[in-house]
Amino acid sequence: MNYRYPFIRRVVLTGLFAVALATAGVFSAHAQNGAIIRSIDVQYAGPKTVSREKILSQMRTEVGRPYSDTAVEQDIRNLYRTGELQNVRIFGQPQGDGVKVVVVVQTRSIVRSIEIAGGEKIPARKLRAEIKFKLNKPVSEEALEEGRQKIMDLYRRKGFNDATVSYHLDTDERTGTSRAIYTVDEGEKGVVSNVLFEGNTAFSDRVLRKQMKTKRKSLISFLDKSGRLDENQFQGDLDSIRGWYQDHGYIDVEVANVRKERRKGKMNLIIALHEGTKYHVGRITIAGAHAASEAKVREVLSMKAGDVYSPKALKEDITKLTDAYGSGGYVDSNIAPQSTAAAPGVIDVTYTIQEGVRAFVQRINIIGNTRTKDKVLRREVLIVPGDIFNTVRVETSKKRLENLGYFSKVETYPQDSDVEGRKDLTIEVAEKRTGSLNFGAGFSTIDSLVGFVELTQGNFDLFNFPTFTGAGQKFRAKVQYGTQRKDFLIALTEPYFLDRPLSLGGQAFYSEATFLSSVYSQRNYGFSIEARKPLNPFVAITLNYRLEDIELFSVSQGVSQQILNEIGARLKSQVGGSVLWDTRDNPFLTHRGHRVDFSPYIAGGPLGGDTQIYGFQVEASQYFTLPWDLILLLNGEMATVDTWGSGDRVPIFDRLFLGGSNDLRGFNYRDVGPKDLTGEPLGGQSLARATVELTIPLIEHVRGAVFYDIGMLNSTAYDLGTDHLASDVGIGVRLDLPIGPLRIDYGIPLERDGNSSSGKFNFNVGYQF
Repeated sequence: MNYRYPFIRRVVLTGLFAVALATAGVFSAHAQNGAIIRSIDVQYAGPKTVSREKILSQMRTEVGRPYSDTAVEQDIRNLYRTGELQNVRIFGQPQGDGVKVVVVVQTRSIVRSIEIAGGEKIPARKLRAEIKFKLNKPVSEEALEEGRQKIMDLYRRKGFNDATVSYHLDTDERTGTSRAIYTVDEGEKGVVSNVLFEGNTAFSDRVLRKQMKTKRKSLISFLDKSGRLDENQFQGDLDSIRGWYQDHGYIDVEVANVRKERRKGKMNLIIALHEGTKYHVGRITIAGAHAASEAKVREVLSMKAGDVYSPKALKEDITKLTDAYGSGGYVDSNIAPQSTAAAPGVIDVTYTIQEGVRAFVQRINIIGNTRTKDKVLRREVLIVPGDIFNTVRVETSKKRLENLGYFSKVETYPQDSDVEGRKDLTIEVAEKRTGSLNFGAGFSTIDSLVGFVELTQGNFDLFNFPTFTGAGQKFRAKVQYGTQRKDFLIALTEPYFLDRPLSLGGQAFYSEATFLSSVYSQRNYGFSIEARKPLNPFVAITLNYRLEDIELFSVSQGVSQQILNEIGARLKSQVGGSVLWDTRDNPFLTHRGHRVDFSPYIAGGPLGGDTQIYGFQVEASQYFTLPWDLILLLNGEMATVDTWGSGDRVPIFDRLFLGGSNDLRGFNYRDVGPKDLTGEPLGGQSLARATVELTIPLIEHVRGAVFYDIGMLNSTAYDLGTDHLASDVGIGVRLDLPIGPLRIDYGIPLERDGNSSSGKFNFNVGYQF
């Protein structure tokens, strides 16, 4: 038999393995569970690239042990898991008073080299560098395909959007080794420089381009992958354009053709459209409504007679009707729409409703929670046994459970009970890991370089030793160390204190900071406790107590007497609170809504300590969505602090400061307001400031910003005089990165109040709330 031909040899080996499997089927029937294993024979169908010893090391089946089908099945899984075997079969044969175990394996070939064929514009060494597949390892289809994708990505980054890459293995069946050969067809270079449309009269090119993920090359194409043409993504873009037209009444829209025009390494994509007729809604018919009148059903519908016909609006109306019936307990209701062409450009719509029977809740069953206590889930469920089976409340409950972050899956569904007209609500969850250990480093214009290590557990249980999970408490421990700060924090929060919607938390902390001043350092350590009560979905109140020791140390030579008076430690015992009103649609990228926070506090007197002050802060933000996805932010803040009783002065660490990336961005950190004779900021007791900011979408995950900041800081309480006014104007950019949002701003002072007139760069990473 001639084995020089790989294909013939592969067929032969596969045939031999098939014979082995057939033999296994004959003999395994005679193998008895519990019979003692007398010997193990490893047989190879093909090259022997994996040693017998390595195969046996992955198996629980051993000589002298009883034969077990369960152990054999686990052995097969373990051997496949190594990635070195293509086929595995284990079976038993009678041998004397015991059994002989036969292991038949077909090994994977070993990749000895990687070759590139067809690549000319990019050197082969660069292409090989993109492939992370390691040589002298068993063949892995996933790794070979990943290498192909990496080469494709490199060509697209270089502008070869038509490049195609394939691979195949050249295998020597006698030695069990392979060459991985990637074949490249580079095509013609052409970076997407523009996307144009023909035949579009209803919508502009700009509007249609917004429906696409394929983008023109931008200045940051290395980040956003703009300028690349992915055919699969582009086909999805064409579907999105069709969907956009259809949702605006153009049901018959067609993409006639797509052309690619190249010139000097650039490519224009030209999409020709036939828009067709714009359809409107004719007559709307309601059939099958009994629990609700036809008039009530029509009130739910957004799409009315005469409106532009939209499949999207039709689906939304079906959802609204389903929710309306579901909120009344009609769990099994079904709404079937039918659209019929009635005249040129006119479509009649019929809603056929099958209401079903109204249902009430019999029991609530929770399954799948092996760590999390039942009560942690039940307190998020908005219905109880005996209530109407309100499907809207059930869906809201599902979202509340998902938002806990404890589960990888949450499913809710009704089940028939043994009582007519009643259904059980079953909640099925799959738990996931809720603890994390994070570490990293960052840099900002305020506190410079800083590194941190943070341990969090979102489903903590203080009294569940040794796992400490399951009660829904929040635990956090953090160490942060940098060139200008040291922070240590440990915190615990119970979100449902005494099983009521009342959050109670506490923390212990220690911090040292040198970035607050150029002439002294500040140390804070102590603890705080806080109770928080939501009044409704938008309003919450808090009450907190804080006891801390605050010390100024490492004071430089030649400082003013005003700074010298602050040297030393003071104990502060403070009670505070807040009222928060927050209607923002998204706390991370807000488009609309407002946030108002009023926070008064008082320290000293019967509370003890060395500091006797009181004060308040009120901050308000209002967001507006403008055309073209512009976002306008109006933000303002007022604050004051003063002494009371026997208090002699407001310590410098309790005074108010202005300047830097969080308020007046055209000035250095804390540099606005009263200063001593050396120019060191002293802070003030009255503050007022305002910001107007407009952000503009540039590309995906990137927004530009223009802003105006104005503020004043005065040395006495309740002094809103404008003698020391400062303002700035500037531009910025907002990047949504995997590590968090990055804000970069450049502010130019207008009214300087004695400060430098030069512009300032400010940047930081993280969310502001």
